[in-house]
Amino acid sequence: MGQEVLVLNSDYEPLNVCNIRRAIVLVYLGKADILHAHGEDEKREAEAWFTAEGQSIARPSVVKLRQHVRRPLPELKLSRRSIFARDNYTCQYCGQVGKELTIDHVVPKHNGGPMSWENLVTCCKRCNTRKGDKPLEKCGMKLNRQPRRPRYTPYIALNKYVSGTRHAVWRDYLPIFTDVGGVVQ
Repeated sequence: MGQEVLVLNSDYEPLNVCNIRRAIVLVYLGKADILHAHGEDEKREAEAWFTAEGQSIARPSVVKLRQHVRRPLPELKLSRRSIFARDNYTCQYCGQVGKELTIDHVVPKHNGGPMSWENLVTCCKRCNTRKGDKPLEKCGMKLNRQPRRPRYTPYIALNKYVSGTRHAVWRDYLPIFTDVGGVVQ
């Protein structure tokens, strides 16, 4: 039951990503409706349905709340996960994609480089070692893309938004922004 479900507000605005257990509870209690379920086009597979008190509930992929939830616009926080998501888990110097990544200060801290969206990039260990604590000009390296703060602030976490754009069904409900994670839809 480690699957994730997109939760939409009553006006179809993306509100959250929760686990499948929480989504089924929302549906069972009548607080949400299932918009898309896993295995909809296939026959009723045992793994695509849950049965509770004689009632069958489809395994949801996207649910919509029946009551509108008012939330203040969230603030996009600077974190390792957000930097990785913004850079689409890609080294900003050599383009390597993978899990062996670190965060690099474009302008080193000892040269006055701040902890900001514009100074932090995703970097592979090899490039980080090569660059060290030198400015880009001195080590002969250059950035593939200038780092900047994403303009879009999703209600859902930035890394969940980026991974959510990979779900074909979720893309219909997620707004399109090209400045986040290299997402182009």
